[in-house]
Amino acid sequence: MAAGLSVQQVQETFEDIAVSFSQEEWGYLDEEQKELYREVMKENYQTLLSLGTGSLTVAPDIICRIERGEEPYIKDEPGSEEREPGRSSCSAGHQIIQARKREKNKQEQIQSQLEHVCENISQGTKRRNRRNRQQESEEQRNSAGDSADGVTECDRSNRELNIIPEHQRHLAEKPFQNNNSDQVTSKCNQGERKGKEQQKEFTRTPYNKKTNFICSKSYRRFDLFSERQMHQRSQINLKSNQIIHQGNKKFTCTKFNKSFTWLSYLKCHQKIHTGEKPFAYIECNKSFLRLSQLKRHQKIHTSEKPFACIECNKSFTSGSNLKRHQMIHTGYKPFTCTECNKSFFRLSQLKSHQKIHTSEKPFACTECNNSFTSVSDLKRHQMIHTGYKPFTCTECNKSFLRLSNLKSHQKIHTGEKPFACTECNKSFLWLSNLKSHQKIHTREKPFACTECNKSFPLLSQLKSHQKIHTGEKPFACTECNKSFPRLSQLKSHHRIHTGEKPYTCTECNKCFHQFKCLKSHQKIHTGEKPFTCTECNKSFTYISHLKRHQKIHTGEKPFTCTECNKSFNNLPHLKRHQKIHTGEKPFACTECNKSFLRLSNLKSHQKIHTRKKPFACTKCNKSFPRLSQLKSHQKIHTGEKPFACTECNKSFTKLSQLKSHHRIHTGEKPYTCTECNKCFPHLKCLKSHQMIHTGEKPFSCTECNKSFTYISHLKRHQKIHTGEKPFTCTECNKSFNNLSSLKRHQMIHTGYKPFTCTECNKSFLRLSHLKSHQNIHTSEKPFTCTECNKCFSYFSCLKTHQMIHTGEKPFACTECNKCFSYLSCLKTHQMIHTGEKPFACTECNKNFNNLSHLKRHQKIHTGKKPFTRTECNKSFTQLSHLK
Repeated sequence: MAAGLSVQQVQETFEDIAVSFSQEEWGYLDEEQKELYREVMKENYQTLLSLGTGSLTVAPDIICRIERGEEPYIKDEPGSEEREPGRSSCSAGHQIIQARKREKNKQEQIQSQLEHVCENISQGTKRRNRRNRQQESEEQRNSAGDSADGVTECDRSNRELNIIPEHQRHLAEKPFQNNNSDQVTSKCNQGERKGKEQQKEFTRTPYNKKTNFICSKSYRRFDLFSERQMHQRSQINLKSNQIIHQGNKKFTCTKFNKSFTWLSYLKCHQKIHTGEKPFAYIECNKSFLRLSQLKRHQKIHTSEKPFACIECNKSFTSGSNLKRHQMIHTGYKPFTCTECNKSFFRLSQLKSHQKIHTSEKPFACTECNNSFTSVSDLKRHQMIHTGYKPFTCTECNKSFLRLSNLKSHQKIHTGEKPFACTECNKSFLWLSNLKSHQKIHTREKPFACTECNKSFPLLSQLKSHQKIHTGEKPFACTECNKSFPRLSQLKSHHRIHTGEKPYTCTECNKCFHQFKCLKSHQKIHTGEKPFTCTECNKSFTYISHLKRHQKIHTGEKPFTCTECNKSFNNLPHLKRHQKIHTGEKPFACTECNKSFLRLSNLKSHQKIHTRKKPFACTKCNKSFPRLSQLKSHQKIHTGEKPFACTECNKSFTKLSQLKSHHRIHTGEKPYTCTECNKCFPHLKCLKSHQMIHTGEKPFSCTECNKSFTYISHLKRHQKIHTGEKPFTCTECNKSFNNLSSLKRHQMIHTGYKPFTCTECNKSFLRLSHLKSHQNIHTSEKPFTCTECNKCFSYFSCLKTHQMIHTGEKPFACTECNKCFSYLSCLKTHQMIHTGEKPFACTECNKNFNNLSHLKRHQKIHTGKKPFTRTECNKSFTQLSHLK
């Protein structure tokens, strides 16, 4: 019985269950297959150890090689004649040649060893007979005639060869090819005194000269070693496939309850939780879970890419990567989602995609509780918190989280754009960017918002849009606590605080915060405007600008203010308008503490302090702080007025001017003063009016210290001191300080008076004159003198009256030093010294200093006396004569 147990233990050795490869066969495997082989061998070895097999006191050579990180194929050892199952990798022909070379020198050793072989065979025969007698009863119950363990009689004979010790097994497996082989065989048989039974048992063992290699599992014989290896591999693959199809996953992770088919898979998975990475690369100190991952990483440093695509000559580090790449050319996507029928190159990509439908995110960040579908996404996200960016650009020293991001960035320096659109020949860095661009031509928008039914070409754009409805803004600025829906927007915002402008225009050296801003600016130099409106043929730089413009033609205003129900074309305009109600002005000037709604308005205001005007008109050399102001000014030279009023056909250079003009016809005055409830058509008019109540006049003249509400009023006033009058009347050559004064003067020659009184049909040049006249009919005098309680129709009249009480006369004659309260009075007085009388009577050619004197004189010729005394019915030409 003890002998039988020992024989059973000898049969269950690591060599019986091992599969080995020759060096040539090992070279045909890819990295994943090699790694799978290492894991299965180690798992089998651990299983034998757990069974307590006594023969495993020393680790097998294959396990030792795997643990040392060496290639586990069996090398050729000169002088070795043994061929053990699972360890030898030499071919059968080569092994026979080696045996022939050495048989001449070792015939005596063979004969002595053969006696021991015969003894072992006879002992094995006795043991087998005892087992056969014990199994007779079991064979009766077996209708198929097989033994209890399912092994046939022929296979039993093959099994007896495995009982022979390993150092003698080659003598039984190989046929002797010398002349004395028959003599040795007969001597062995004669030495046995047990009779013909043993001789018969020995002679019926199938010693076939062509059958040399035996499978330790099925006991099948093969002519070549490679044939036996292929057979053993097919058995292992068959068992593996059966386990996969049966869904048998008996190894479970205790942390996430994830199940695995093999114990080696479970151990690899557990290393994710423990963080164990035993394989480290000495160049970059990066560690890996598997040896195959380390070898794959080493090819990055060595730049070894032995596998090349025959279509595009792109090279790869492994054959599996090449096969995946070739699917791009063939379009083969074998894995399809059952929910949306989307296809993928890899099964892992399909599984990641399916988590979108199931919303499964098992990996959570401990810092911000953000969840992810895979552990790789979680690790990538955690780098945001740690700030770790291992890949650095050698050109600009910018660092990145991924190597792929670094390669994409480097294409900016090289200008490489390998993906071109067949419709418009526009090139892109990424294939995904090209596909997104092509949706512009196809108008394809497969992703729709469930809230507002707005469609988008990309899922990422839909998710960004949905944050508008949910109000989610997870990324907050640490400087000003402003939140953003995207991390990229937060980074762009940070540059406002840091002042970083990494993108520079090569034409004018202007710097920008973002690359897209640089591209927009460069189109100013190139004049590129690829998007054209089909209604008015106006061209735009961006499609978003075109869409915004098209809403002017359609009248679409989907965004409405909840405070005043005013509608807008786009959301930014609505948000800007809402700041009027809230009074929010986040951008303040450091010079005068004035606040603004927009950063652009602040920058424009700061140019007042710096006097910077980079945009100059080529016609008159006038400079402007903004390009838009220059373009508006150039329309004065060209006479272009594209916006016409439908009521009176008056044309304007800007749409905003047309809208302001429309309010004259509609009488709309949406802006009300909180002090006196006076209404105004424009916000700027309201602000100007409010300065009357506050008395604010921030702009002062350096010559006479007179203060003004606006800088434009200050500039107009300064022309009095300089005597500059650039605008001249073509009729009478009279010059004026500004264009508006010239236009009012030209109405005298044309006789155009657009504003008519509804009470007496009197017409006026200005609306303000009409309003002054209407106070005569209404007797309204809202401005009262605090000294004498006298009331006036206008604030200007009140100020003139107050000079009587104060005695203030700021305008002095340079000839006689006589002072006057008004500049007009001074000018009239100066005509006495110059003798100028520009107003002549057409009847008698008499000349006068001012127009009022001429009109008074003309009443002599007409005999008109509009002022009548009610007491005596006497009429007079002037109101003063009546009093």
